[in-house]
Amino acid sequence: MRAALEVADIFRRHGEAYRQAHGSHMSRGEHRVMAAITACRTAALGGHVERCSGCARERISYNSCRNRHCPKCQSLARAEWLEARKADLLPVPYFHVVFTLPAAVAEIAFHNKAVVYAMLMRTAAETLCTIAADPKHLGAEIGLLAVLHTWGQNLHHHPHVHCVVPGGGPSLDGTRWIGCEPHFFLPVRVLSALFRRLFLHRLQAAFDDGKLVFFNTLAGLADPQSFARHVRKLGSIDWVVYAKPPFAGPEQVLAYLGRYTHRVAISNNRLISLENGNVSFGWRDYRQDAASKVMALPAEEFIRRFLQHTLPSGFQRIRQYGLLANKHRRDKLALCRTLLDTPPPPAAPVLDYRQRYQKLTGRSLDLCPHCGGRMELIEHLPRGDPFWCDSS
Repeated sequence: MRAALEVADIFRRHGEAYRQAHGSHMSRGEHRVMAAITACRTAALGGHVERCSGCARERISYNSCRNRHCPKCQSLARAEWLEARKADLLPVPYFHVVFTLPAAVAEIAFHNKAVVYAMLMRTAAETLCTIAADPKHLGAEIGLLAVLHTWGQNLHHHPHVHCVVPGGGPSLDGTRWIGCEPHFFLPVRVLSALFRRLFLHRLQAAFDDGKLVFFNTLAGLADPQSFARHVRKLGSIDWVVYAKPPFAGPEQVLAYLGRYTHRVAISNNRLISLENGNVSFGWRDYRQDAASKVMALPAEEFIRRFLQHTLPSGFQRIRQYGLLANKHRRDKLALCRTLLDTPPPPAAPVLDYRQRYQKLTGRSLDLCPHCGGRMELIEHLPRGDPFWCDSS
């Protein structure tokens, strides 16, 4: 069912004015995101017409843009991804650990997204794997799934990484399973200190290699001495690492992942109104016990905040590390199941798109929703003018 108000509606009504005012400062990726979301599931992308063999009702289905920033294109992608992840789950507690960049580093990240976002994800993973491997803490090889988010509830730039981690792993010699305490994974203060040290080391190295750029109020950081002083200050403040209580079981892990892996900056169901050039949306203020509030922004500011979360082309915001890394995940998971005395998961059946859709949503694309008759393809609808569509 279509939401009462969509991000696409805001782009259609105010996108052209925004492009005229800010187009020269927009990245190619931001232009692509606006175009994709505006055209998603409209005649611009083409589609097909089906007719019911029973009641003769016709249904027009327009194609999706498949852009990863589009609020309407994530449900099936999320469901398919989660279905594939079921085979990776182990019968152990799972923990949720969040690594957040301080505001002063987030400013640098905003102008150096590809470099700093990758640095954030890699450093969070290395921090967890290093502390877990230390015999003083766990003494095990662990794996984790990391998901990058760049927004807060108010759509401001707030880069952080959500990590889902099995509570244990094979011993370093691979001969036994080492599990963590029932309700405790790793000490967050130790994680925070190592995360800060490793990240600042990488940040300085990126600067020394000429990989960072600075604009506007940060232009002064281009000077090596100024940048070194800035890094020293960052080393004297606390960096936030937060560990939540363990999940109740694999089903809860999947439910959690479903909420986080394919999320975009704001979902359509959080939008409330578009009136007099202002967009109102719901948000939670976590500084006041997650109180539910309504924020109203000029459409121009809403679009600016939404687009600042456009990811660099080809950037992978979902990554797996340690024993879950792609190159050896199958062998490592087989070892884990052997040590845990757990049988391997059954092989998943090969399904076509319509079968996957029915399995994952419970709704059939082949049956008429009115009489239950068979829907038959009668016409293909061509795409409109050439269109930017980024499915990366």
